[in-house]
Amino acid sequence: RDVEDEATRQEEKRKTSEKKKLKEQLFSNSVSDIFTHVRIIAVLTVICLFNEQRNVLRKQRHWEKQVAAKKSRRKEEKLRRKMNRELESGTGTEHQFTKRVMKAITKERLAEARSTGLKLCVDLSMTDCMSDKEISRLAGQLRRLYGLNKKVTRPFHLFLTDLREDSRLYRECVRMNDGFLNYTMDITDESCLDLFPPELVIYLTPDAEEALESVDADKVYVLGGLVDESITQAGELSVHTARLPIDEYMVKKDNVKNFHSKILAVNQVFDILLTFCDTGSWKEALQMWFSPGKGYVVAGGDSPPLPAT
Repeated sequence: RDVEDEATRQEEKRKTSEKKKLKEQLFSNSVSDIFTHVRIIAVLTVICLFNEQRNVLRKQRHWEKQVAAKKSRRKEEKLRRKMNRELESGTGTEHQFTKRVMKAITKERLAEARSTGLKLCVDLSMTDCMSDKEISRLAGQLRRLYGLNKKVTRPFHLFLTDLREDSRLYRECVRMNDGFLNYTMDITDESCLDLFPPELVIYLTPDAEEALESVDADKVYVLGGLVDESITQAGELSVHTARLPIDEYMVKKDNVKNFHSKILAVNQVFDILLTFCDTGSWKEALQMWFSPGKGYVVAGGDSPPLPAT
């Protein structure tokens, strides 16, 4: 009997020990789970705080950009009002402004021309057949054309069409013209007919039968990007063509070489168009910009003329 009682006590002691170990293990697992959950919560909290902080910074940067943009617009508007007041009062002329102010005014005018200005394209699709010398001359003409457009009060919205970045002319323009890539004009490898409906396009060429009488805001005027030795391909584009009214306002001038030509450089044609748009007088525009070396003078000049044909 004593042996049985001892065995019973040992069994109960073993069971008690096992229960104690099980409880300790369960408690240890619970504590471990709690710490795991705490770590997870801590990590999630840090992530949330980081994302919240990032959103705050992003919103702050966006707000700062908006504030800067508003300040810039207010500054430009203040400058515009000041310029308008001085011009209206007759006390302000452009040469009185600083270079910085004039640069801002020019930038604003060119930007406005892109939405409201008369449209003029320079068709550069024919440069592959030109010599390197002609390419260089054309790049210089484009520089002078853009330079004059920057100076006028009502500039044109300019397009250089069919100008590929891998072309000789593009490389020459970048080489010769400082800031060419920052010119405020549209430079594209598309053609003028890709950009505008054919019925709106007027191709200016000295071979056209019809003389240009006026410059309309709803039309797009195209100049062939050619030098004197080249010929235009306006007829191949199947668009309306027109010529400067040279025959209507000018006559041949007798000269030793008996030389007479109506073919002008790109920038010379543009000079005439700008002056006509500013003055409304073809006679004044032609007299100012038509090169005397071409053998023509405005009718009524001092030199004895020959009838133009």
